[in-house]
Amino acid sequence: MAMWIQAQQLQGEALHQMQALYGQHFPIEVRHYLAQWIESQLWDSVELDNPAEEAKAKRLLENLVSELQRKAQLQGGEDGFLLKIKLGHYANQLKSTYDRCPLELVRCIKHILHSEQRLVQESTNASCGSGGQAMDTLSQRHQQINQAFEELRLATQETENELRKLQHSQEYFIIQYQENLRLQAQLSSLASLPAAERTQRETTLQSKRATVEAWLTREASTLQKYRLDLSEQHQKTLALLRKQQTLILDEELIQWKRRQQLAGNGGPHEGGLDVLQSWCEKLADLIWQNRQQIRRCEHLTQQLPLPGPMEELLSKLNADITDIISALVTSTFIIEKQPPQVLKTQTKFAATVRLLVGGKLNVHMNPPQVKAVIVSEQQAKALLKNESTHSESSGEILNNNCVMEYHQATSTLSAHFRNMSLKRIKRSDRRGAESVTEEKFTVLFESQFSVGGNELVFHVKTLSLPVVVIVHGSQDNNATATVLWDNAFAEPGRVPFIVPDKVLWPQLCEALDMKYKAEMHSGRGLSEDNLVFLAQKAFTSSSNNSEDYRNMTISWAQFNRESLPGRNFTFWQWFDGVVELMKKHLKPHWNDGAILGFVNKQQAQDMLMSKPNGTFLLRFSDSEIGGITIAWVAENPNKQGERLVWNLLPYTTKDFSIRSLADRISDLNHLLFLYPDRPKDEVFAKYYTPPLSKAVDGYVKPQIKQVVPEFTTPNPEPSGATPTFMDQTASPSVSHPNNFGVYPSMSDTMLDADGDFDLEDTMDVARHVEELLRRPMANQWSSQQS
Repeated sequence: MAMWIQAQQLQGEALHQMQALYGQHFPIEVRHYLAQWIESQLWDSVELDNPAEEAKAKRLLENLVSELQRKAQLQGGEDGFLLKIKLGHYANQLKSTYDRCPLELVRCIKHILHSEQRLVQESTNASCGSGGQAMDTLSQRHQQINQAFEELRLATQETENELRKLQHSQEYFIIQYQENLRLQAQLSSLASLPAAERTQRETTLQSKRATVEAWLTREASTLQKYRLDLSEQHQKTLALLRKQQTLILDEELIQWKRRQQLAGNGGPHEGGLDVLQSWCEKLADLIWQNRQQIRRCEHLTQQLPLPGPMEELLSKLNADITDIISALVTSTFIIEKQPPQVLKTQTKFAATVRLLVGGKLNVHMNPPQVKAVIVSEQQAKALLKNESTHSESSGEILNNNCVMEYHQATSTLSAHFRNMSLKRIKRSDRRGAESVTEEKFTVLFESQFSVGGNELVFHVKTLSLPVVVIVHGSQDNNATATVLWDNAFAEPGRVPFIVPDKVLWPQLCEALDMKYKAEMHSGRGLSEDNLVFLAQKAFTSSSNNSEDYRNMTISWAQFNRESLPGRNFTFWQWFDGVVELMKKHLKPHWNDGAILGFVNKQQAQDMLMSKPNGTFLLRFSDSEIGGITIAWVAENPNKQGERLVWNLLPYTTKDFSIRSLADRISDLNHLLFLYPDRPKDEVFAKYYTPPLSKAVDGYVKPQIKQVVPEFTTPNPEPSGATPTFMDQTASPSVSHPNNFGVYPSMSDTMLDADGDFDLEDTMDVARHVEELLRRPMANQWSSQQS
């Protein structure tokens, strides 16, 4: 309800825009009386392009109708009688309107709420500015655009007034011209009259005719001047229109597209499209008004030809304004929802295209059809250079035709491709070391429609962001690298799809941080120390000074083509493995600050050796993709008085799908404090799995539990006690007397002297579980009892 209270405080143009959001599709009274309920619903959780969400939208509609009916029943007394009838009518009206298309109701309300929020925000920014505080750049830009629209509105109104004056003057001129022709006809008819009468009448008529001709001569010059002045005013208006259009299309729309591209790397969602549409619609309205004025001028000129350059001037004005409206229409055919940039064949995907001026130009009166085809980088270049008018395809997309639909509630004309699928792809010859996951394609959307009763016909095209086509999930990692590099470093107006081969390290840091924050869904991104660690990995350097890396450049090859020294994976593959691990299993712990992560083995040792025994930290594995290890400081069991830092065998996604990190840390009693000095239960207890329930129907539920043999002390249970869990031990050399040894023996040298594990001497945890599940429980009980 807070938003509605603020919306009611709007004034002037903002208030008018807010009122225009409502109508028969959604009455403003419904918004007013159900304000709190409306603002408490999760409208944004409904995916409008997903038909499966219709059931959720249906429930929202039913709840809305129920709330209206309940509100109506609460109205009492004489004053409430009319309101009771009105709210009941609105309940029936909304049910009737949206019962067959509940997603349209959600679309309508989302549009209203987002528009109100924008208007309130703009109003707040403007009031701060008037109070002497500096307005932010966005508000200043919006104010500049709105002021220009006001100038254009006044200029268009002025030329309209002048055009009417010209039309009235010309009509009067034509009447006088007809009078002159009548006088001339009368003079011609005097020949049949007697001489005396003829002379008298001839003198009178000639005098009148001379007066009319003199007026016509003067008025013809005046009309010519009016026409020239009006054409000059139109030229000035067109210059203002072109300037405003350049600002909106070449700056605001390009910036929106850039934000949309960065959103592919996890940047902020590209909002503001409704604002852009409102500007483009105002432009379309003003351009069309001026075009109609110019055409009326042409008609007046043809109706009354006068000597002078008017025909050429009007012809040029007509051509100029047609160019302006053509640029507006073709530039505002945009992709609202991009297809996935990593596109797997035989997999369903969606996209949405939108014509921002479609509603204003009534394009929906004859809804156009949009076609989608996939084209290669070379084909995209040819299209942009106008070297190819025929849309050749580099593959076959199923369900690639869609009709544009007009949504009255939001005044949007768009085509929603919901079930496209790439059936096949035709690849080009690759160059040098380029792999299939570095090859870029794009989805081309094209349509044709007319405006003004077939007066103007437009063939519009727009290209999606670059997509990388894969055929198997194993290619996703490298394809994502290509997309991230392109999204981060593509320049506006580039030739498709050129990106720099090298970038400054801080530029890449910004892209990696954006990606990491987005995947973690929190504001905790990569710290300066984290970025230094990544620089050390990327450049195989040991410098700890961030300044040393600021002017260094990193190439695409260093990023994701060449393997890191001594490894069989690239820098990006390692980083992406970390992101995937964190996203799937460790996000809460990162957001809690429990994971240092970007720390190498030597740094961990230096940090822990100054801390009490049992202090541990979590760091990402250097040697394994998507691995995280626990490093801790403890006494050397083999040498009294000596302290060592130990590193546990790295855990991966597979391990955490069996037992969570928090439970594993809970299992290891020798881990006491999370670095620097936080008791581990204080940090991880809220994530521990609750204790298992008691035996049911005579069966005892097994529990997997982790043990590091070198740091396990026996914990015997009372005689005759029933075992309650099964140890998942790293080695059977230390075991609990009354528990089950369910795994075959392993070498006791899992931990080497430096705290590292020998990967070849360990057994995969998942294989342990498989063996556990395959063994008959009865046999194990009997073997232990014997």
